[in-house]
Amino acid sequence: MTGRQPAGLSRARATAARPGASRAARLITDGLDPKTWIIADTLLIGWHTSRFAGIGWGLGGCLFAAVIPLAFIKYGIRRGRWADRHVGQRQQRIVVMAFIIASVATGTALLWAFGAPQTMIALIAAMLSTLGALLAVTPVWKISVHAAVSSGSVAMLALAYGPWVLLACPVVAVVGWSRVELKDHTPGQVLVGAAVGGAVAAGTFALLR
Repeated sequence: MTGRQPAGLSRARATAARPGASRAARLITDGLDPKTWIIADTLLIGWHTSRFAGIGWGLGGCLFAAVIPLAFIKYGIRRGRWADRHVGQRQQRIVVMAFIIASVATGTALLWAFGAPQTMIALIAAMLSTLGALLAVTPVWKISVHAAVSSGSVAMLALAYGPWVLLACPVVAVVGWSRVELKDHTPGQVLVGAAVGGAVAAGTFALLR
């Protein structure tokens, strides 16, 4: 019997061929997903901005940038709208990203309205602009959100704490490897995601902080 194999079958065979690598890739993808980076950004940059008060502002931003979006994704999983929290199907991803943009925009407006430090407003605004850039690409190409968020996070932390944070760039590379290893993205989608995420997040954060 000839013909093109179903994508799911090809992916299952690729996973079975390298079980150890695929297991490690899954742990990295799940452990260093966008939510993890967002939490790290809001707490670390909050601390750098104004210590415990900054962490409080960071938690407020985290609510709209991570907690509410995660709740929306989990609700969609329970309703059968998408398979998992990474939302691999591109059309479904557009819906999720549009919701997250609305949530992050609301958080940015509330931080500004309640007098949050400018650095914290800049941080959440940078997340918003990154999401906007990714959403613009996603309808035609499955750009890597994991790579974009991890790259942008390292770039913003480097602007806040200093260039030594760029020593964490290999972590971004490992995240990208995990997405390719799991066949969720091509190398090109990961590289472009990292470039777009780093440039947009760093540019917005540097301009507004």
